[in-house]
Amino acid sequence: MTEPGRPTISSPVRFLLWLARQQMSTIAYAMLFGTIWMLAQALAPALLGRAIDDGVVAKDTNALVMWSLALLGLGLVGAIAGILRHRAAVSNWLTAAYRVQQLLTRKAVDLGGTLQRRVATGEVVSIGASDLEHFGSAMDVLGRCAGAVVSLGVVAVILLSTSVPLGLVVLLGVPLLLLLVAPLLRPLHARQSAQREQVGELATVASDIVTGLRVLRGIGGEDVFGGRYRRDSARVRDAGIRVARVHSLLEASNVLLPGIFVLVVVWLGATFAVRGDITAGDLVAFYGYAAFLVTPLRTLTETAQKMTRALVAARRATNVLRLQPEIVEPQTIAAEPSPMADLVDTTTGVAIRPGLLTVLVTSQPTQSAEIAERLGRYADPDDGERVTLGGVSLRDLPVEVVRRRILVNDTDTRLFTGVLRHELDPSGARSEDEVLAAIETASAADVLDALPDRLDARVEERGRSFSGGQRQRLMLVRALLVDPEVLVLVEPTSAVDAHTEARIAERLQVARTGRTTVIMSASPLVLDRADEVVLLVDGRVAAVGRHRDLLASDRTYRSIVTREEVLA
Repeated sequence: MTEPGRPTISSPVRFLLWLARQQMSTIAYAMLFGTIWMLAQALAPALLGRAIDDGVVAKDTNALVMWSLALLGLGLVGAIAGILRHRAAVSNWLTAAYRVQQLLTRKAVDLGGTLQRRVATGEVVSIGASDLEHFGSAMDVLGRCAGAVVSLGVVAVILLSTSVPLGLVVLLGVPLLLLLVAPLLRPLHARQSAQREQVGELATVASDIVTGLRVLRGIGGEDVFGGRYRRDSARVRDAGIRVARVHSLLEASNVLLPGIFVLVVVWLGATFAVRGDITAGDLVAFYGYAAFLVTPLRTLTETAQKMTRALVAARRATNVLRLQPEIVEPQTIAAEPSPMADLVDTTTGVAIRPGLLTVLVTSQPTQSAEIAERLGRYADPDDGERVTLGGVSLRDLPVEVVRRRILVNDTDTRLFTGVLRHELDPSGARSEDEVLAAIETASAADVLDALPDRLDARVEERGRSFSGGQRQRLMLVRALLVDPEVLVLVEPTSAVDAHTEARIAERLQVARTGRTTVIMSASPLVLDRADEVVLLVDGRVAAVGRHRDLLASDRTYRSIVTREEVLA
């Protein structure tokens, strides 16, 4: 399964129906063998009854052997059908779960930074971790549900042909049992929805605490946030208990109601046998039917439970799948600019000349990230303001073109879990020599030398086994290996020492010769290597020139770079 398709997300029910249609062949396969498997169990009491009447009661050895062999053959058919049904059920479970996972992953990629601004991290984690099981279970149970429905119909026909009163008891009793269970499904649905939301919120809190644990310890807030997590965790536990109360009633009903039903059928069958209305074999068969009916009845109630949980999960999934990215494709696509084009941000007046190493210095550090977002079109300026590449607005270019030509490596860039080689070069397009050259440019050779497996070493989640400076250099390596036409780096050396910073600045200038590089930094070591420095004050370009010239001529620039106060 490579392409998950385009889902119907107008409602949770339609989403589940779409999901079922995508794997209709395997669902039909599961239903076919599920029906055969259940019918083999349903017909066994009938063959047993005939064996008793024709063989035991009539004392006919040949008839007894014949019906015994028929019963054995039926058992073999049921066993084979059960194996095939189970295989199809597992396939359905995995296909549904991973199809939804693919949809969510694709949506996360499409949304980019929009996702974390619109949906809590814990919500996404909860959907991807626990809700996938419910999609799989909903598709898995369909095969057994079809078998349950067909077998109930067959047993009802057999009972009606043998005894009309007993047949009517089955035909009327099954819907009655389902109606008795139905009132428990609505509160279960509501409580499960509430619990899912609280689990998502708790996961978000946990993620925030883990991410900021070092900061919390530094300000003495570890106990405060730990207490908050314990209180939230207690609320989630209470919500789980409320769900369990309704679920326990439902499980008890699944045992009690079919048990009462079996008791009624057996009592009526025994009464008719005493009166001579049915034979001894019929009575045994009726008992077998009564015992068998527990299985399809429980399967139907199980189907209702799993569909209820799947609807809760589908509602959460469709809420994410309906989100639209903040950056949309243009309605009218402009011609792609030629290579080596200038990049201009009309909001600030910044003009990046092609082929140069340009460093932007801002009077307000928070502006650096905002400018980088605009230059990479991760945030669109307001109407009347725009960013252009070769005179063409980035809004008029396909997002794929912008991403291919302009790469932004900001402070939120992360390392993922996996082999270091693959994390640095996800596409696998670079040779080992090219990877090592990028590592040398980023002055990260010491990081590689410290790893026993070097490029084949495993990277832990978010690269947490590396220090802040090591992560920063490795992420610079990854950006360099992409080798885009325009590379935008936001504070790429803020977490390294001065000697390492000087080496990175010198090597970066050489490695990016002839290509456009934009760095957001106020470090003198980086600025001294720049072909051009742009000073921004209050969000507008205030001066352009070389580092040493601006240092000598512009007091505002000097105060920002040297951290000196400007004298009136």
